[in-house]
Amino acid sequence: MTDRPLPAPTGPDDVLSSATDSPTAGGPGDDIPGVDIPGVGNPAVDGPTADAWRALGGPSALLERVSFHGPDAVLPSRLPVRRLARATVAACSLAAAELAALRSAGPGSAGPGSAGPGLVPQVRIDQGAVATAFVSERHLRIDGRAPVSFAPLSGFWPTADGWLRTHANYPHHRERLLTALGLPEGTGPDRLAAVLRELPAAAVQERAYAAGALAVAVAPVRDTTLPLVEVHAVDDTAPRPLGPAPVDRPAAGIRVLDLTRVIAGPVATRTLALLGADVLRIDAPQLPEAEDAHADTGFGKRSARLDLAERADREAFEDLLATADVVVTAYRPGALDAYGLAPDSLSARRPGLVVAQLNAWGWTGPWAGRRGFDSLVQAGCGIAATEAGADGRPGALPAQALDHGTGYLVAGGVLRALIDQRTVRPGGRHLRYSLAGTASWLLHGIAPTADPHRPPNAEPYDPARWLTETDTSYGRLRHALPPIGYAGAPADWERPPGRWGTDEPLWR
Repeated sequence: MTDRPLPAPTGPDDVLSSATDSPTAGGPGDDIPGVDIPGVGNPAVDGPTADAWRALGGPSALLERVSFHGPDAVLPSRLPVRRLARATVAACSLAAAELAALRSAGPGSAGPGSAGPGLVPQVRIDQGAVATAFVSERHLRIDGRAPVSFAPLSGFWPTADGWLRTHANYPHHRERLLTALGLPEGTGPDRLAAVLRELPAAAVQERAYAAGALAVAVAPVRDTTLPLVEVHAVDDTAPRPLGPAPVDRPAAGIRVLDLTRVIAGPVATRTLALLGADVLRIDAPQLPEAEDAHADTGFGKRSARLDLAERADREAFEDLLATADVVVTAYRPGALDAYGLAPDSLSARRPGLVVAQLNAWGWTGPWAGRRGFDSLVQAGCGIAATEAGADGRPGALPAQALDHGTGYLVAGGVLRALIDQRTVRPGGRHLRYSLAGTASWLLHGIAPTADPHRPPNAEPYDPARWLTETDTSYGRLRHALPPIGYAGAPADWERPPGRWGTDEPLWR
């Protein structure tokens, strides 16, 4: 599904970066002052981390501050999942460290070069912590109970000519899938399997798409690549001054409207909340989130419900937007436009805003507007085929790595945008990410090689080292600790998740 053209830059005046998979690839990002092609000529720099850092527009000199430790025997896969995971966390951690240096210098110091290499804390990433966080939803326990995972009608199914991946965890997605296949409510896995064995995978895929359901034919790897991150400048509005902040809360005072669901977006905003941002998640009352999912990704945030079709709720949202610094969205392109939530509309009403968007399939081509989840993108982009077993059954990555990895890239990109506004170029930013872009990087941009500058670490992996327990309104949670690692980084969130949708739509 990745055989789509790269999104075209809109012109040199408003494209700050459109990084592809290779750290040596050219592009508009090469013209940013102070942004080099990282990793070239320096064997001590981890290649995937350099890729991710370049995609975020970070100064290449800071990469020398990054190191890794902890067990190598984590996230085993045919594909270099461990290297992707630690690189995305490292890039996010380095952005947090850079912002911490900028804000620790005090008022009036936010000029070009003020967050230079000599001031930025060292970044030391523990691979065990990263691996544990990348499967945080699997480690979660609520009063000892394991959360609900994939529903019975979600998974791989043999078809008349191949394989199909379905996603039917939410009730409305299950109902639509059954409707698309002409099956009654209450149909079980055996009946679904029997029906799918008689149908071509692509035909089911298109019937599901037409019905608003989620099913993707398992496809081979394609050669075409997608951008990892796109960064566009929006206006020249001077940024709001930021005073000093503690090193463990470099995003303190930053207001983030969180319009995301499921894993990738909530991981991004959970990370921003860890770093001190005031994160307020907004959901429609008629689209409830799974409580188990929110128990995992709601740390550090507050959660409110607003129906933007209702005048009073719309006015409440506009009041929030009027003083927001960041908006993060994770809906299909165009899905929020009718509510005035398109990036250009948001930026027009709130100049200087950082808008970060993420979707499943990328931002151009016939699949851009389709619904998708990590498991479906793995199927459609060739990952499931690459991870297939000896019996030919499609496989999956050891974590929902596209979700988690993209989440850390989004958080890191937001932090870097806040820095760039104050040190390089003022004005709003529009950031775009996709699960397919992260999949493209995993498939085509990361070499599955050993670290040339670091001996193998045979330390056994025990996730218990990076798990803790916290009392919450959901009960006692066992949960993964955050993997963000820089000198002075927070060890845990300041507040546990509250019940989904129960907070007032107000900033702290």
